[in-house]
Amino acid sequence: MFFRKIAAATALTALMGTTALAADCGPSGNSVRILGSDFPAIQAVAGTAEANCSGNAGEFTVNLRDNTRDMMNQALTPNPAEYTSVIVANSTLTQLMNDGLVRPLNDLVEKYGSHLKPHQLITIDGNVMAVAFMANSQHLFTRTDILEAAGVTSTPTSVEEMVAAAEKIRAAGIMEHPIAMNMKVGWNVGEVFNLFFFANGGELFKPGTAEPNVNSPAGIAALNSIKSLLEYTHPDHLSHASNETQALWEAGQAAMAIMWGSRGGAVLDDEGSTAEVTQNTLLSAAPTANGGSTPAATLWWDGITIAKNIPDADAESTFAALVGGLTSDMMAEHNDKAIWLIDGFTPGAAAAGVSATAAAGAKPYPMIPYVGLMHNALGSELVDFYKGSESAEDALADVEAAYRTAAKEAGFLN
Repeated sequence: MFFRKIAAATALTALMGTTALAADCGPSGNSVRILGSDFPAIQAVAGTAEANCSGNAGEFTVNLRDNTRDMMNQALTPNPAEYTSVIVANSTLTQLMNDGLVRPLNDLVEKYGSHLKPHQLITIDGNVMAVAFMANSQHLFTRTDILEAAGVTSTPTSVEEMVAAAEKIRAAGIMEHPIAMNMKVGWNVGEVFNLFFFANGGELFKPGTAEPNVNSPAGIAALNSIKSLLEYTHPDHLSHASNETQALWEAGQAAMAIMWGSRGGAVLDDEGSTAEVTQNTLLSAAPTANGGSTPAATLWWDGITIAKNIPDADAESTFAALVGGLTSDMMAEHNDKAIWLIDGFTPGAAAAGVSATAAAGAKPYPMIPYVGLMHNALGSELVDFYKGSESAEDALADVEAAYRTAAKEAGFLN
């Protein structure tokens, strides 16, 4: 399936106000079963839906966990599906659509979505396939006090400036491993490559085709950019995902980090850290690389889908519960937990990094049906390069070979 028209949610500035709507939970006595990733914004959305509508449902369950992308297709394949909704992002919507596991939402939007805005409706070939509620991106987190102590006079804006600052911090004896990155083997390894590949001007596929295009000067430059940063990360970086990098930051064990904007609110709040860390944390745009101007980041949205293989009544109740919670009241209570795509959002300090990264021209994560196969190949085949046992050229050749095998099996390549 090729997606010809995609309306992506990109609004990152305040949207002028609307009044909160009373929750309409749809028909009563049905089953609502929500699967999503475990981070503050999704906790807020799912928690609001549950608080509003659990009394209306015959069953209401919420499962928020790590690595939902690894189980969502399997969970939605049976009839009935294990969940009535999966909260997705750019890449995981295509993952579900490739297998025909989510349903068009046009009728449900018409019935329950009068408060939704056009930029929230992720529309593919005329069908609303998801309702976006937040934007996200990776960006730079810095400890201004540590940089100052090391004699770094300005916030780094490039990989090269990050490396120079890290060397000063290490040389001053302040911190041996001042950089943190989400480099856990698998999806995170693939995503970090994407950040720096796009920053170096790369395109994952040859124009108009599903042919891979990563074994290129841009691919080699990306790997070299990443490796220069990894010289200053914790030795266990290949086991670090968002929870681990946030924990390092809150424990005061990093001075610069490339992390998700959705972690900004948790990093800046008064829980799990110290005033020394929170008061000296600055969120800014993702760095550039090799003299370019494109930030090393990808723009994302997160949103609601409804499973195909469930009764229509369960689908209606699930949709009503979830979109009924996407109001200005919910957002006001949880303002700093996301870059909300909801009327009345006022960006606070936690939104600064995502807003700056978007304004600087970061690229959106591609929504094409075979990008997941490339991402998987990157996540598995680049590890030997990072361990020092393979050259950049050989690692990228392995990526392309693994991708071609998977793409042929899936029917994207002959």
